Order: sequence, then C-alpha cells, then structure tokens
Amino acid sequence: MRIGFLLNHDQIHQAAHVVPVAAALARLRPELDLVLATGSDAMDAEARRLLALLGSSVPVTRLRLHRPFGRVAARMLDPLLPAGKLLLYRDNLPFFRSLDALVVPEKTSAILRTRYGLRNLRLIHTRHGAGDRAIGFNRTSAAFDRVLVAGPKIRDRLVRDAGVAPDRIAVVGYPKFDLPAGADVRALFADPDKPLVLYNPHPSPRLSSWYRDGRAVLDHFRRDRSRNLVFAPHAMLFRRSFALSVDPPALARPGRVARRFRDAPNILVDPGSVRSTDMSYTAAADLYLGDVSSQIYEFLRTPRPCVFIDSHRTAWRDDPSYRHWQAGEVIEGAAGLGAALDRAFAAPDRYRAAQEALFAATFDITAEPSADRAARAVLAVLEE
Repeated sequence: MRIGFLLNHDQIHQAAHVVPVAAALARLRPELDLVLATGSDAMDAEARRLLALLGSSVPVTRLRLHRPFGRVAARMLDPLLPAGKLLLYRDNLPFFRSLDALVVPEKTSAILRTRYGLRNLRLIHTRHGAGDRAIGFNRTSAAFDRVLVAGPKIRDRLVRDAGVAPDRIAVVGYPKFDLPAGADVRALFADPDKPLVLYNPHPSPRLSSWYRDGRAVLDHFRRDRSRNLVFAPHAMLFRRSFALSVDPPALARPGRVARRFRDAPNILVDPGSVRSTDMSYTAAADLYLGDVSSQIYEFLRTPRPCVFIDSHRTAWRDDPSYRHWQAGEVIEGAAGLGAALDRAFAAPDRYRAAQEALFAATFDITAEPSADRAARAVLAVLEE
C-alpha cells in the first residue's frame, strides 16, 4: 500500500495541515510505504523542517516540471497565474499512478481524477485552515473520497452547500494544533511590553481590507506608537504582481509596503515567513485585526479582542461566509480604527461568549491528537 502526501504550492502555509498527518501515520503504521511530495523549493524545505520538529523520517521527494515547454510557460505565467502548479500534475502522472491514495490540503488535485482519469487513486482532502469563505464549500469538495474536517461547522456546511455525502466526511480536529509552539514574537520589538496587534488581511481583492484601507491601517500605527503591530498578511498577498481571485472573481495589484512603515520601530512587516504560518503571531498577539482570513480561528484558541475591517460595505450579518465577524466589532474602513481599538482593549471580554461558541463549532478537539485521528481516517479509506 503506497500513500502519497502532496504539497503542491509555492508558499508554505499549507504544509502544517498535512505534515503532522503523514508523521502520525508513519508512527501508527510503520509498515506502510509513505512518501511526501513537494512542488516547490520553499515547500520542500518547510516539509523537511516540520518533519524534523516532529521527529519523523517520512521520505520527501521533490516533484518537478519535466517538459521544456512547461518550464517556459511556468516562468512566464507564474507571476500572474499558478501555471507551474497545474502543469506539475501532468508532468508527474507516473508518480501519481504509483500511489494507492493521495492526501492533499487543496482541491486542485481533483484534476487527477476529472482531467487525467486516475479513477483508482483514492483522494483524501485535509483542507487547510478552518475559515468561512464560500470557496471552501464549493462542489469540488465532493470529488474526494474523504474530506477531513476540523469540526461540526465545516462538516455541516460541506453537506449543505457542497453536496458532500456525510459518510465521506471525517471530523478529526486540527492537526496543525499538534505542532510545537512558534517563536517569541515580542522580543522582536524595541519595546516588547506594549500591547501587540496582529493585522492579517486576506489577498482576495473583493474581500480583503488591504487594497482600500491597508496603508491607512499601517499609517495609524506609524503615527500612534502606543501599540506594537505585526503586519502578517495571508502568504499569497504579495506573492504575485496581481492578485487574482476566482470566487468572487477579481483582479487587483497589491503593490508594496512603503519604507516608512518598514522603518517604524513598532511595526513588524512579515509577508510570509515561517512565523506567519506557524501560529507564532496568532499566539502572541493581544488583538486580532483582519477581514476574512481563516487565521482568526487559530487566534481564537485563546479568546482575545478582535476588530474586523469591512472595506466593501458587506451585507454580512446573515452570511455564513462572515460568521467569524461575530467575534468582534466590525468597522467600515480604517477611519474609525483608533476608537475601535480603544473600545476593544477597554472591554476585552465583550465578545468572549461568542468567540468560545465559534471556536467550539469550528474545532472538535479531544484528548487524542488531531493528527492521529486524521491518520486513522486515512486508514479507514484504505480499508474500505
């Protein structure tokens, strides 16, 4: 029985949702033939780093584009579109045919079945993150033999919105929570005792606060230095010259972070390091400032104040894609940011009950490590 785990992305934020599962399966069933395949040098390094943290020796293989035309196309198109990511499947079909099952954190891998006809390859989707965005619950989820979910909120919405059969869903908790704690963030600031705010905007132009209000947010902290700020957006915000989103469709230029913000002693700019993906910032911050990133739920592991920026005049109150906005005050744009921060810090427990309810609905955490539960769910698919 040969089981592959695929990390096919140019950024590292998906690795923590797969590597702990591979390590757990290797520990529980050492006789199995496992391989962790990566699609970029950055992801390869992150996979090996996480395996070392977990003390696991799962073999890692780096998949590459083999056809000259594909390599040229990837170089030309990757600044705008994930061409290399898509072409990697075609160029490595012999590898995928050698597997009995493939465990993946994203849904692009469904093309192995829908486009390339690998009907005998069992596909298992771990998802990445536990957010509320509608794209996480589209019909592609139903293409997988099993979807591993963090808790009842995601299970119920996959059944309702994506048409996934209940018996194809396994509630396993959140394997990322099994990883060791991240870095000491406060020590990175000149005055580490100031309250720490995490600003975590999403890259999607029609949903994010960055394009219209992000620079005003940074300017607020540059002028008012009573609080420290970590600006750690979604890892894809600055990855390409233009940010393209499919659902909802939009194209925008994220630009750059000006030097005046990078030089401010109370602002730390992190466009996508390990600290932005290993929960270092969500664990250390005193307040979460954002829009639609799923990292809000990782932050709510310990209830704390939140403020959300609505840059699009969203009708969000009855929309399940904005369920997380129940965790704090929602402001329209950055004009009222200072007052909203003051209110949040003055009444830190105002939204505690709502935050605890959101966390409980999102994550089914038990005494058994989530990665072990996920590994057992993978085995159940293979034993059917």
